[in-house]
Formats: sequence, C-alpha cells, structure tokens
Amino acid sequence: MSSQILRSASRAARSLLSASKSSRFYSEGRAVAAAAAVSLGGKVPLLASAYGRTGPTNASRGWLSGVFALPVAAYMLQEQEAHAAEMERTFIAIKPDGVQRGLISEIISRFERKGFKLVAIKILVPSKEFAQQHYDDLKERPFFSGLCEFLSSGPVVAMVWEGEGVIKYGRKLIGATDPQKSEPGTIRGDLAVVVGRNIIHGSDGPETAKNEINLWFKPQELVSYTSNAEKWIYGVN
Repeated sequence: MSSQILRSASRAARSLLSASKSSRFYSEGRAVAAAAAVSLGGKVPLLASAYGRTGPTNASRGWLSGVFALPVAAYMLQEQEAHAAEMERTFIAIKPDGVQRGLISEIISRFERKGFKLVAIKILVPSKEFAQQHYDDLKERPFFSGLCEFLSSGPVVAMVWEGEGVIKYGRKLIGATDPQKSEPGTIRGDLAVVVGRNIIHGSDGPETAKNEINLWFKPQELVSYTSNAEKWIYGVN
C-alpha cells in the first residue's frame, strides 16, 4: 500500500511541476490539496478536520505524518523548481589586464557580496580564433582586431553567475564600457582608467548570455546547487 501511495504521489508531484511551468498562480493550499487528492484517489480528509483547534487529532496524526508529507514535499519541490526558473545566468570574464593586476578576488567578492551565486569558473588563455568568435558581433568595427589580440594576450578568468536580475544588475556592478564614464562604486569606476583596459566583460542581455555561456563552457561544467545563503537573500516575509 505504501509503495502505491508513493508512486501516486510521485506522479502527482510531476503533474504539478509540469503545470507550474505554464502558470505561477498556484497557491500553497491548492498545490498541496491537488497532490493529496491524486495520491489518495480523491479521498482526502479536510485539513480543518484533520487538525483540531490545538493540533492534530489522534486519528489523523498518522495520516498527517505519513501520506500528507508526500504532497507537502511535492509542493516544496514545485516551489524550488519555480524559483530556479526565475533565476538568470550571465557570463562574466575577467580580462588579461584584470588577471595580471591581481583583481580576481576583488571582482568575485563584489558579485558574492551582492548575493549572486557562482556556478562555473575556469582560467584559460583564449586563442585569437576563439576571441574572434566571442567578439563576432563587433567584427565590422575598426577596433575588432585589437580587441581579439588583447583578449588572447594572456589568461582570462571565465565565469557564470546566477541570480535574479543578474544580467542587468551585473552590468551595473561592472559600470560603463568607458571607465571615465563609470560611476564610483562600480568595478570599472573604481579599478580601471581607460576603455582599452577596462578589466572585465559581462553579457548585455539574455540572448548574449546564453550564447557566451555556450561558447565558453560545456554543459557539464555548469553546476546547479542551492546556496545556504539563498533563504536570507530571497526570503519572503
């Protein structure tokens, strides 16, 4: 019997998760009730009757601690996946000048202190051909060759950061392309002087982020995990 309930609850959970991808308007009670109804074939005790005014009755205590835990877990899984779906990922690269100046930890700490999560990182020296792929959208510009030569002139720290609004706000953390026009407090505003040595690159939009992540990283190099700090960063009161 317990194995049948487990399988039914699992199917219910998957059904809910599938539904949640098309709508975010499921309330907690509705999600739990739906999962419970499927797992018990529609025979679900009312929560109000299962709980007395001061707590669960003896008759309902076993049901609450056993079967009801499954739909609750299903709802929590639904919420976790929905929350993950709201997260963005962006590509950030510390250029050769940033690496040579010893600014790796400074730059990483700014993203960490904001609350963004590092999900991929590696250091490499890109070939000029690879740099040309990265700057492909600028190939018609007169400075294209110089950009590619510089990016391939030394080690680059390539990273993928995750968080709500990380693409747009990551650009704010970085500052304007020209450090002279970057606000104090931004990475370029504080740490760079001229546009030709502006120490860092960040994706400028969702499509660019997707393309740059795919160019610099293999899928298996990206890590998915829940940070212990997320409840303090994204918690809802």
